[in-house]
Amino acid sequence: MSEAFQHPTSQQSMHQTWRGRLLTRLLHVYFRLQRPMTLGVRGMAFDREGRIFLVRHTYIPGWHLPGGGIEVDETAHEALIREVAEEGNLILTEPPKLFGFYFNKAVRRDHVALYLLHNVMQTAPRLPDREIAEAGFFAPTALPQGVSTATRMRIAEVMSGMPPSPLW
Repeated sequence: MSEAFQHPTSQQSMHQTWRGRLLTRLLHVYFRLQRPMTLGVRGMAFDREGRIFLVRHTYIPGWHLPGGGIEVDETAHEALIREVAEEGNLILTEPPKLFGFYFNKAVRRDHVALYLLHNVMQTAPRLPDREIAEAGFFAPTALPQGVSTATRMRIAEVMSGMPPSPLW
């Protein structure tokens, strides 16, 4: 059984989701014009029981690994720590390990660094807000419905010991 936190479904939240998706699309267009190449981080965060932390955003469909873009004057390590704290109230108890570096063809000229985070701790449950609809830890063999294809592929790579693909 997962420990995901459910976001109540309502007409208002559907309207916010529509607005969020439009805003996300507009931001992607803006960033393509202003920043021809983007760099982001994702963390495959495991708790002490070996469960993986996933988030479901309000503005894009599916479950994803926590992460986001690297800001100006920020290292990948700093971005990773910031993103997992923001999206999951997670803190690292061990140094992150870079697993792979991917090209995301879905977003032109986007690159993603995937880190493995073992024995993470959650300081408090991640409650729903405007960005995160649900979040929780899941056994790798019992992932929630709707996990994004890229997330499923990354989990399969890590769990099977396969080398990382060059594509997100």
